[in-house]
Amino acid sequence: MKLGITGKLFLAILSTCILVLITMHWGVRVSFERGFIDYIKHGNEQRVSLLASALEDQYQLHGSWRFIKSNDRVLFQILRAIEQNSEHHGTMPPHGWRTQFWVVDGNGRKLVGPPGMPPREGVRQPIRYQEQIVGWVVSTPPERLTRNADINFDHQQRRTSWFIVALATLLAACVTLFLSRSMLAPVKRLVDAMHRLSAGDFTTRVDASARDELGRLAQDFNQLAITLEKNEQIRRALMADVSHELRTPLAVLRGELEALQDGVRQMTPDSLLSLQAEVSTLTKLVDDLHQLSLSDAGALAYRKQSIDVVNLLQLTAGAFHERFQYKDIRLVTKLPDEARVFGDPDRLLQLFNNLFENSLRYTDAGGQLEVNGYTENGRLLLCWQDSAPGVSDEQLTLIFERFYRAEGSRNRASGGSGLGLSIVHNIVEAHGGKISAAHSPLGGLAITLILDLE
Repeated sequence: MKLGITGKLFLAILSTCILVLITMHWGVRVSFERGFIDYIKHGNEQRVSLLASALEDQYQLHGSWRFIKSNDRVLFQILRAIEQNSEHHGTMPPHGWRTQFWVVDGNGRKLVGPPGMPPREGVRQPIRYQEQIVGWVVSTPPERLTRNADINFDHQQRRTSWFIVALATLLAACVTLFLSRSMLAPVKRLVDAMHRLSAGDFTTRVDASARDELGRLAQDFNQLAITLEKNEQIRRALMADVSHELRTPLAVLRGELEALQDGVRQMTPDSLLSLQAEVSTLTKLVDDLHQLSLSDAGALAYRKQSIDVVNLLQLTAGAFHERFQYKDIRLVTKLPDEARVFGDPDRLLQLFNNLFENSLRYTDAGGQLEVNGYTENGRLLLCWQDSAPGVSDEQLTLIFERFYRAEGSRNRASGGSGLGLSIVHNIVEAHGGKISAAHSPLGGLAITLILDLE
């Protein structure tokens, strides 16, 4: 059985909590046992010191150990008196621990104590008389006491601490289960939305109100869905536009050829010229589509070199000068003497041709086109400004979309294929430049092109 992300997160958090609890329990136990040993050791040292002091006083009174040898209960009476006096003055910890004591003389012979010899590692306190050691008080080592003695308090603390660990583990499991489900709820919503999106439902959106990483992920998902939806709309529109653009010249060609076959029209230079015009239109459309597809795929060849853009632009303007005169459109250029950039002269020539062609097609007779250029901060700025008719604000945002033409009709007499400015946009981006459209002060369209100087 494979665990989901909720189960994995639950186990990860719960395992961490259990590890922390066990570590804390172990640390508390170690700290308690060591502190407990120090507590007993300190109490034993105090008792041994007080007992040795009391025995010194008794030894000075009797001059020998005969007072102990003749009466074993003397030592217990002394111990009881020490305990009562210490508890009254608060100088010792509470009594009750089963601490064993031995009293030996100066030669190490046992005088009083449990069976067996006193331990060598026990607490020892000398008994002095006239600056000589006449005996020792020895107590049980505290380590031995904690290992061997039946200490109920220590066992009770151990049971209580394990009960707390079990209760804390149960509480951690409940809290972890709640947190894992609540934390992964947005992730599950994103997964479900991703499944719908991959199935083709590009209208799918998720709640992006959170301000954490998941909220930003939801925002990115919504942006992805919007982009896919827009691309799907563009794809459908592209297919419709391509079919429309191809249908018109093909229909004209078919009608002309059928007319020639039926004898309705005679094979004359004018009829051949009409057929050739429709073939040229189809060829131009196919070439534009090919250029645009290569540009989108990044496969459009660029042979860049150092070129004078001003000279290239003046040559293009000269080539269009006669056509602008024929349509009664005044062409004015204001350009710097020279501006060298690193670019492909053929692609830049194609760019300038498309811009001049766009102004020529969509500027009314008797109008004007101004092409201004200047250099600033290492960049070349070129601006095409033509006269009426203008475009709306909504049309400005679509001006570089493929197959888009600002005119309301699909009249092929005035409009091209609608791919010229899309190709211009791709060529500018390939040269690391920027292009934008705005309203022209002359009443038409203003297109600004920015290229980095070499």
